[in-house]
Amino acid sequence: MATDVHGPLTAPAADAVRIDGLTRSFDGRTVIGGLDLAVAPGEFVALLGRSGCGKSTLLRVLAGLDRDFQGTVLVPRRRAVAFQAPRLMPWKRVWRNVLLGLPDRPPRERAVTALAEVGLEHRADAWPKTLSGGEAQRASLARALVREPDLLLLDEPFGALDALTRIRAQRQVAEVWQRRGCAVLLVTHDVEEAVLLADRVLVMDGGVIAHQAPVDLPRPRDVGDPGFTRLRAELLDRLGVGAPATAATVTTDAA
Repeated sequence: MATDVHGPLTAPAADAVRIDGLTRSFDGRTVIGGLDLAVAPGEFVALLGRSGCGKSTLLRVLAGLDRDFQGTVLVPRRRAVAFQAPRLMPWKRVWRNVLLGLPDRPPRERAVTALAEVGLEHRADAWPKTLSGGEAQRASLARALVREPDLLLLDEPFGALDALTRIRAQRQVAEVWQRRGCAVLLVTHDVEEAVLLADRVLVMDGGVIAHQAPVDLPRPRDVGDPGFTRLRAELLDRLGVGAPATAATVTTDAA
């Protein structure tokens, strides 16, 4: 019988996330096997790994969207997730999308406050089909923030954006995290993005956390900093990717 623990951590909480012996299989194939992980309150963690290594499966378990596993998973009761696809309902205005799924019919002002935090309050009454890709992603982030999460889960939220929009979105997430102080787990295939944003970068391989690297670099971070370059090269090596001679951004396979 699987041990499935999804609930509030008891205070004082040493960890925002605590995973012991997590195993998840699909049709007899083990995707995650005996994984252990702890994330501190307020810590920004980025998770890298090759396609099919289990990154998104892990995030779905933490979000409570996948409960068919073995092991123990402790997470805060207040958690929210934003996916690569914004998943906005086209027949609801943006502010109504932000409040989607919340109980007790919260007022419009609550949605507008969350939209203002991501610089999108002026689009509160817009229809989703009129939003740009970056705006739609910010609306999705506002929908996560309106839940006031202690744990924010991001599943490749910038993967479908163009380069300039992705840079702006990365800065937006960094600013929100610094204001909110919640723990963040970012699943990404972009090594540079991981080093740019995270306090700690994890590499998943073989269904476990195979490597972790603290990012001891001052913020805001400079991709040209020698320390940044060294860490990026280390992570690329762990992923089995040789660093090219010239590249502004290097990514692994998408999950």
